[in-house]
Amino acid sequence: MAKKEIKKILLAYSGGLDTSVAIKWLQDKYDAEIITYTAHLGQPQDWDAVEEKALATGASKAYIDDIREEFITDYVYPALKVNAMYQEKYPLATALARPLISKRMVEIAKKEGVDALAHGCTGKGNDQVRFEVSFKALAPEMEIIAPLRDWEFVSRDAEIEYAEENGIPVKATKDSPYSIDQNLWGISIECGILEDPWEEPPADAYQWTKDVDDTPDKPKYLTIDFEKGIPVAVDGEKMSPIEIVEKLNAVGSEYGVGRIDMLEDRLVGIKSREIYEAPAGEILITAHKALEDLTLDRDTKNYKAEMSAKYAELTYNGLWFSPLRDALDAFVEKAQETVTGTVKVKLYKASCTLAGRKSEYSLYDHGLATYDESDNFDHKSAPGFINLWALPLQVANQKKREEK
Repeated sequence: MAKKEIKKILLAYSGGLDTSVAIKWLQDKYDAEIITYTAHLGQPQDWDAVEEKALATGASKAYIDDIREEFITDYVYPALKVNAMYQEKYPLATALARPLISKRMVEIAKKEGVDALAHGCTGKGNDQVRFEVSFKALAPEMEIIAPLRDWEFVSRDAEIEYAEENGIPVKATKDSPYSIDQNLWGISIECGILEDPWEEPPADAYQWTKDVDDTPDKPKYLTIDFEKGIPVAVDGEKMSPIEIVEKLNAVGSEYGVGRIDMLEDRLVGIKSREIYEAPAGEILITAHKALEDLTLDRDTKNYKAEMSAKYAELTYNGLWFSPLRDALDAFVEKAQETVTGTVKVKLYKASCTLAGRKSEYSLYDHGLATYDESDNFDHKSAPGFINLWALPLQVANQKKREEK
C-alpha cells in the first residue's frame, strides 16, 4: 500500500539534542509542520523552557502534558498489583511510561489531524519497539518515523554541528556520560563506564539514592495501608497516588533503598548493563507481596507469582495494549479483592525488610499454626493424609524395585 503524503508530524520531544535536531531534520526531509509532545512524568524539568525551545527550534505547537496521576493510577498501580519486575529485578519504570505516552500522542495526533508519529529512539533499544507497537495497536493508519534510525548523522558531534549550522540551541557544557531516563516510578542509567559489567557503578551514576555508608545509623519504620492491592496511606496519613510515590522515593533514597545493578536481556536480542533506582517500587512491592502472603490462598498466590513474570515480560516487550495483558488484569483485579490491610516495613542500610502485617482478611489462623496449648490442629488426620499423598510415589518406586 502506498504511503500517504506527510504534511504534519507529531514528535515525542524531550528537549535534548536528538529531538531538537529532529525537529529541523523532519521539516527539511518532509517539508512538514512539526508539533512536539512532551510528557511530564515527574522528571525535573523547566517546562516553560522546554516549550519555548521547541517553538524556537521550529515547532508550530508544543504540548507539555502532565500525566503523572494517570501514570501512577492506570499503569504503575496495575503493575504493582501484579508485583511485576522484569527478570525478577526491574520494576519497569521506563517500560510502563511508554504505552501511556503513546496513547496520549495518538489522542493528540487525531485531534490535530496529524499524518505521522515520530520518536527519538535508536535502532537497538527497547523503546523504539514500545512506542511503535503501541502506535500500531492504537492507530495503525498513521505513519511512523524514527529519525535516529534514518538520518545521516553518525555521531553526536555531527548532530551538534548540524544544530549550530541551523541555529538550534544546544548546551555548551559537557553532557553527563550517562544516558538517563526518569519518572516517578524510577530512574534508569546506562552508558559510560557502566557498559563494562566488571566495573562497580561510580558514585555519580546514582541520581537519587544515598550510598549505604552515608545512610542513617538508625532504622526507619513505615506503615503502608492498602485497599484491594492499592496503597492509600503512609504512616496512617491518607495520600494521593503521586504523594505516596514521592514520599516513599524521598525516604527510601535517604536510606539507600532501591538500587538495582542489572545485566538484562533486551527485546532486540542483546544483553545490556543497566542501573536502576526505584525506592518507592522496592518498598511498595515488598509490602504488597507481604500482604498477599497473609490474605491470598495458596493456589491463587502461587499461580499469581507465575503470571507476574509474564506480565512483566509483556510490559517490557511493548505489549501493554495486548489482549493477554487485559485478561491478566481481570484475573488480578479479582485476586486483589481481599488484599486490604496494613504492612510495616523497616528501612535500614540500603535494605527494605518486612516488619509486620495485619488484615481483616487474614487467612492466618493462630490456633492452627501454634505449637502451644491453644493448638487446635487435628494431628490424628496427618497419617492418613501422608499415606494418600505418598501413594503415587510408593507405587512408582515399588514398580522400579520389581523391575530390578
